[in-house]
Amino acid sequence: MLLRGSLKSLLPRVLRRMIRCNSLSMSNTSGMAEGYKQANIVILHKSLADDFEKFCHANDGPLPLLYRSKPGDWKCPSLSGDSDIRTDCLQYRKYEHGACTGSLKSLKEYSEQLKDMVTFYLGCSFSFEKAVQAAGIPVRNVEQKCNVSMYKTAVPCYRIPPFCCNLVVSMRPIPESKLEAAVLATSELKEAHGAPIHIGEPGLLGIQDLSKPDYGDPVQLHPGDIPVFWACGVTGAEAVISCRTPLAFTHSPGCMFITDLKNDNATLRSSRGVPQVHCISQDPLHYSVVSAEAAQKIKNIEILIGTDPGNRGITHLLRQDELLKACLSISHAQSVLVTTGFPTHFTYEPPEENDGPPGALAIAAMLQALEKEVAIVTDERAMDLNKKIVEEAVQLGILKRPVPLLSYQKENADSALMFLCENGNPGRPRFDHLIAIERAGMAADGNYYNARKVNIKHLVDPIDELFLAAQTIPGVTTTGVGDGGNELGMGKVKDAVKKHIKNGDVIACDVEADFTIVAGVSNWGGYAIACALYILSTCEIHDRYLRKALGFPKMSKKMGWLAALPSVKK
Repeated sequence: MLLRGSLKSLLPRVLRRMIRCNSLSMSNTSGMAEGYKQANIVILHKSLADDFEKFCHANDGPLPLLYRSKPGDWKCPSLSGDSDIRTDCLQYRKYEHGACTGSLKSLKEYSEQLKDMVTFYLGCSFSFEKAVQAAGIPVRNVEQKCNVSMYKTAVPCYRIPPFCCNLVVSMRPIPESKLEAAVLATSELKEAHGAPIHIGEPGLLGIQDLSKPDYGDPVQLHPGDIPVFWACGVTGAEAVISCRTPLAFTHSPGCMFITDLKNDNATLRSSRGVPQVHCISQDPLHYSVVSAEAAQKIKNIEILIGTDPGNRGITHLLRQDELLKACLSISHAQSVLVTTGFPTHFTYEPPEENDGPPGALAIAAMLQALEKEVAIVTDERAMDLNKKIVEEAVQLGILKRPVPLLSYQKENADSALMFLCENGNPGRPRFDHLIAIERAGMAADGNYYNARKVNIKHLVDPIDELFLAAQTIPGVTTTGVGDGGNELGMGKVKDAVKKHIKNGDVIACDVEADFTIVAGVSNWGGYAIACALYILSTCEIHDRYLRKALGFPKMSKKMGWLAALPSVKK
């Protein structure tokens, strides 16, 4: 009796012969023929073949096409020399009119029907297991001698009629310290699904329970493991179900076709192709991916805006990589709420300073260009002023369209939650991210102070409460932009403000944001966010991660994003 450990060193042709003769009692091919490519199989009527090939190209993360046969051809000469697709998978599934009607060990009894059918060989994540292990990363399902876990998600694939289905993913537990290594090890193996499409909380993909996979076996996470998800070729089976064809076949999940092709270890030539992993949320746990090149550009911007033209001591407030992490979080958001307004000139009408609104407009313009929803919340007394600012920004072409203007007043204990969420339900937030830029922030004593310690509370609406409430809503993150420590969100660095900023012991904002961007002038922080979002949007690694390796790169929209960037003219 062969043990699984001995199968990893057998040649693919030997394994195929054993499978053909039913001499293997294994339930999946994970860990077999180490270093060789394995393939998912989809067999469809020839009338559907062209559309399915288009579907594969439109969703090449889950469905990287290795080979398409001619009708009735059960060999694949470019993948193997002696194969027969009717017999060379451990197990097959039969589909009739969109329903799985059985499992089969062989398709020979359907040889007549197969004469009018086309076989698609699609890349498989089993192919990258050796590369992952070579990077010193444990493969838990191999350790636990079981199949990988696979899940249906709520993420729709790019539709090519008649194929319309959601993405299926495989999950591998990865130690947190090895996340970046796992992404690096798989990112260039495009024919094995490439880099992960999600790292962290399964619920963000619509997966409710990791212990109940839709396909495969449950794989146990060790302490310190993070669930990491790759696009999965079983998406092809969901596509077959969606088209409701009278007859189709696939491999059974985990029972792959083993090819004679070796996985060449690709080398990354430049920082443009080297991925980095950054945690952007703890509740829910969520990581994002970006190229080292894009990350360095954003870090350089962060250094530039950290210049202290007024010698106020803001360099003591700087926190490294806050701009990068904030913008990664904003990049994942669909709806963003921006607030600004610091009535420091309290004896004038209007009392607002001109630092803040231009930066807020720069952020809003870029968010609009990226097709995200954006709204601005400000003081009730300043609504007319902000309305005029927005109208002029639209006339000048800075904004593509007017930005909704909102105001907030506390009426009861649930006011902030009702404002941020539909019917006050934390499970249905209206906004994913809140940004405060040069917005007066509440001090520890409940008052609001300008830099000269003058209390301006009578001019400030309690928008801080929205940021405090956001801390209790899973999936809502916040960013504060400031240049003196008394701005909303600067509570994260309040100890440094009290120690290094003039009057800091009184004026320091007590309300924290998840990310704190400190700039010599707050407007610079707004411009930096807009520029960083542009950099992320033009980063191929980040773009692929955002769209879950589905559809097509969005670089065609680059000119629209470029036009939204802040400029001297604007």
